[in-house]
Order: sequence, then C-alpha cells, then structure tokens
Amino acid sequence: MYYFRTITVSPTLPDRIGRLKELSCNLWFSWNPEAIELFQRINKDKWKELNHNPVKLLLEVNSQELEGVASDPEYIALYDKVIAEMDQYMKANTWFNNKYPNLSNRVVAYFSAEFGLHESLPIYSGGLGVLAGDHCKAASDIGVPLVGIGLLYKQGYFTQHINRAGCRRPIIPFKIITKCLSSRP
Repeated sequence: MYYFRTITVSPTLPDRIGRLKELSCNLWFSWNPEAIELFQRINKDKWKELNHNPVKLLLEVNSQELEGVASDPEYIALYDKVIAEMDQYMKANTWFNNKYPNLSNRVVAYFSAEFGLHESLPIYSGGLGVLAGDHCKAASDIGVPLVGIGLLYKQGYFTQHINRAGCRRPIIPFKIITKCLSSRP
C-alpha cells in the first residue's frame, strides 16, 4: 500500500515548557545530563521504550503528563536552568569567532558515511560514526560552522551482538551472514 500523506497528531506543549520542542531538536541535550533528565521525567518508561529520543517522546506522551510536569515546581526549576544553559551555549563567543571573525559566513562540509551523534539516531555502526560524532561535537564547542553530510539509513543502521563464543549476530535491518570469529583462518 502506498501512503500519499501522513498525518501526525501531537500534544500541544504547555506554554510554561514550550521550549522543550526546541531543546528536543538540538543535539546539545545529548551531552547535558540535566537536559536528558527533563525528558526522562516526563515519562520514564516511554523514554526508555523510544530509545531516548526526545522528539518521539514529545509526539507520543499525553497532554496530562505534560501538564503534570508543567505544574511541578522542581521540574520547572530544572527546566529553567537547562534552558538558560542552552541559551548560554548557543550565544557564547567561541574560539572560531574570535580567531576567524572574517570567516563567520563560511561553512565547512564534513562528509562521512555515518555519524554517531546519539543513540536515538541510529545512523552509525561503530568507530567511524563515533569519531565523526566526536568531530561534530568538538566543532560545535569551538564554534566551527560545520555541516555534516552523510547517508540516511531509512531503517536505521544495524546493531550486532557478540556471544561468548565470539559469534556475531547482526540485528535488523540487514541480514548479514556471519561466521564465528574463532573459525576465521
């Protein structure tokens, strides 16, 4: 069956926590434990089920849960702190801007087959992706205007498990025939 259009109905965020959507779309959340806690406290089980993906979480939680955290003084205090930290990070005067102010309108294209940015984005498999993700994070921290260009794996990349005998078994979406590592010539 071919779907011509898809409609997604998502709960409206209460005004008091309205910037959660902005936070969910900025990977800054992924290296800030308190930002992660903001999403986790909305619905711990759903957070885990959705592989720590804040965008999906905000699409799938119900309005009552959002209203509940919006009226929790402890949650609001944490929310205000996290949003202030994100704003400070985004507006910070960076090394790149200080060192190369004349290049602020230039962009560096970073090509990689995969980017290990966060577990909720299954677009990496291992070392190369993790290295590319580290480069992106470092570039962000020092203000290098970098754009990552890679491949989009519509079904996600694969996860592999290695048992005690050294056999590896990839899990969806690819079917890869593997041998036991111990049986290699």
